[in-house]
Amino acid sequence: MKVLFADFRPMHNEIRNELDEAYRRVLERSSFIQGEECEAFEREFASYCGAKYCVGVASGLDAIYLLLKALGIKMGDEVIIPSNTFIATALAVSYAGAVPVLVEPEIETYNIDPNQIEEAITEKTRAIIAVHLQGRAADMDAIQKIAERHQLVLVEDAAQAHGAAYKGKKVGTLSDGAAFSFYPGKNLGALGDGGGIVTNSKILADKLRALGNYGSDYKYHHIYKGVNSRLDEMQAAFLRVKLRNLDRWNLGRQKIAERYLNEIDNPRIQLPLANSREYGHIYHIFAIRCEKREELERYLNGKGICTVKHYPVPLHMQKAYEDLGFLKGSLPIAEEISRTILSIPMFYGMASDEVTYVIESLNTFKYGEKICRL
Repeated sequence: MKVLFADFRPMHNEIRNELDEAYRRVLERSSFIQGEECEAFEREFASYCGAKYCVGVASGLDAIYLLLKALGIKMGDEVIIPSNTFIATALAVSYAGAVPVLVEPEIETYNIDPNQIEEAITEKTRAIIAVHLQGRAADMDAIQKIAERHQLVLVEDAAQAHGAAYKGKKVGTLSDGAAFSFYPGKNLGALGDGGGIVTNSKILADKLRALGNYGSDYKYHHIYKGVNSRLDEMQAAFLRVKLRNLDRWNLGRQKIAERYLNEIDNPRIQLPLANSREYGHIYHIFAIRCEKREELERYLNGKGICTVKHYPVPLHMQKAYEDLGFLKGSLPIAEEISRTILSIPMFYGMASDEVTYVIESLNTFKYGEKICRL
């Protein structure tokens, strides 16, 4: 059996007529930038998150960068981020002129460890970025307390967490501002690139809107040195259709995750933490760990099961950030996760027999007498 890592067809087939109508609507209006669709999506997504404002931008990376810029992060500042994250988090800090300071994650959640944050705070520290990795919220109560105690800006990188919740509240409302990506593979993905920023501050929202529109508050009047980063009308129209289905699609992912968690039974495989009342995990990906990750990957791929490694080279070992001066072994938890993690198929519409096949394949995996203990 062939099992894809991700397949968009099940959800797109359900809403094809609505997507076609959205396309025709934008085409007939002949308004492609800063029009009615983007304004409507911004209102709807802000409401979905439980926030007052949303500002559409061109990508998730732009969302983080513009948010930091609008919050006053500048050259020479330090911004604390998790050592286990996609490079976009660090790039946004660099683009703002600041220095990313890497803090290790909790190996059980993959998210930043609040117990290690304060050790990394210096007189140059201005902000903390809490990444909700894989669709599970970071420990925001603990992180909020640290930010308040040290008077630091707190930002959520919610690029993988559309609809995820923390103690009954949707992520995106637990900080000064939150950045989302609408890359096609996200739980709420456009049919191209896109991003958004959610906040409860009108002042911040107005500044973000200007920064992403060449620094302009109205046409040909520029108050900031801004950039061109706007969510286009076509993607906004598609996202409006998808947003109406997001909770249902997330529930489908959670049901698949529940089967994985309950039925995968192999001491060689380390499963992620289960969903809980405090953490409304929406499983952007379902990542397992194994001491013999490469062997497991070959085994699954040989059985037709597609997998992805998120992320095989940790951030501090990337050539792009060799200037930070980290040596191999400097951040052992991030390195351990990068060495052992493997993401298995997870998507809305995944057939029951496909889920069963993945489970049975994992349960029969062996690599000799040695058992992986992580």
